[in-house]
Amino acid sequence: MRAVIRRADDATRRLDLNDIARGDGYLFVRDGVGFAGRGVAARVPFDEAPDVLSSIERVDETGAPIARAGPGCGPIGFGWVPFQPGGTGEVVIPQVIVAKTADGACTVTTIHDGSGIHDGSGIHDGSGIHDGSGPAAEEILAGTARPVPAADRYTIEPVTPIEVYLAAVEAAREAVRAGRIQKAVMAREIVVRASRPIDRHGVLHRLKAAFGSSYRFAIDGLLGASPELLVAVDGRTVTSYPLAGTAPRAGDPQRDAEIGQALIASTKNQVEHRCVIDMVHDTLLPWCSYLDWKPEPSIVAVANVQHLGTRLEGQLSSPRPHVATLVRALTPTPALGGHPGAEALALIAEVEGVERDIYGGAVGWLDADGNGTFAVVIRCAQLSPDATTARLHAGGGIVAESDPLAELAETQAKFQAMLSALIRP
Repeated sequence: MRAVIRRADDATRRLDLNDIARGDGYLFVRDGVGFAGRGVAARVPFDEAPDVLSSIERVDETGAPIARAGPGCGPIGFGWVPFQPGGTGEVVIPQVIVAKTADGACTVTTIHDGSGIHDGSGIHDGSGIHDGSGPAAEEILAGTARPVPAADRYTIEPVTPIEVYLAAVEAAREAVRAGRIQKAVMAREIVVRASRPIDRHGVLHRLKAAFGSSYRFAIDGLLGASPELLVAVDGRTVTSYPLAGTAPRAGDPQRDAEIGQALIASTKNQVEHRCVIDMVHDTLLPWCSYLDWKPEPSIVAVANVQHLGTRLEGQLSSPRPHVATLVRALTPTPALGGHPGAEALALIAEVEGVERDIYGGAVGWLDADGNGTFAVVIRCAQLSPDATTARLHAGGGIVAESDPLAELAETQAKFQAMLSALIRP
């Protein structure tokens, strides 16, 4: 395959990345910085993606070194790995990729091969995208009208019975008190059923409006807005921003500040948070020449809840690992699994009664040079192939002081992020 990288024209620069991804494209963006893609040049297992991306010939027609535009300005893949360790995962390399950077740079990458694009999306119309020229890329990137809200009918049904979830929380709490584990995350599942296909394009815009500073993603039927950075690699710099410990927001700044201070002072939430930080630190450190982190967690607020978060940043040693290697090493994070990992996962499998699938895994982008950014798959929905149903998961970390009813209330607050985006009034 061959990738041609060009500067974006003014029309493409003005496009919102959500309006490039629309209902059937690919998206990974935060605060307007990120990527959108359309079409399918290749679809490969996650662990094969670095080699496939490295095999793509890159032709730079921007007039400046690709490095000046930033990592990822060229062929990239949008990918995910599931919650279950060792699960296959998948990466999609789009036909056309638009990259927007924090300094305003915008590039368009068109991927083709000698015999035409491998297209699994129904987009290819034979109009010239296969040779990297002609109107096809512009036609594919042409924005569409913003989605118009419509009055659909929805039902919300619990998949996990409440009594099963409460019993799982109690089982995890007793395992912690008995000293078998330090923490386990118990989740539950609900399903949203719609009277007609859910408009993914509209959902992406509503997520942007409410969660613009979260990592917003759309890959096939998976979409969401995660506040939690699993790992990012930018050259030799590696970053992670784990979150653990949650409290609601009241909508009043003074009251939110009081709740935040109580969250920081909470022994229960500090214990839960420390388990995650220690694991992330210990996992990344062998790859780093140094790794720094703040001694005390800070408050990370999103639209409906606030979390304890700690930023870790370091420099990778040479030879530096590919971001895909770090994603595998960190998934599932204790923020979604527990600690010690093997024991917590065994307990989850025994008592939770939930098929997590991609929830609790990782989602993001990667390039041939080892760069990439992956978020933890939370605040998400998985749409059915006909888009008339959506599976949602929410969970919380269970430690010795956890109260089952309080944990249930926490999941209810976390569900609101996606429910508000899925269900139009």
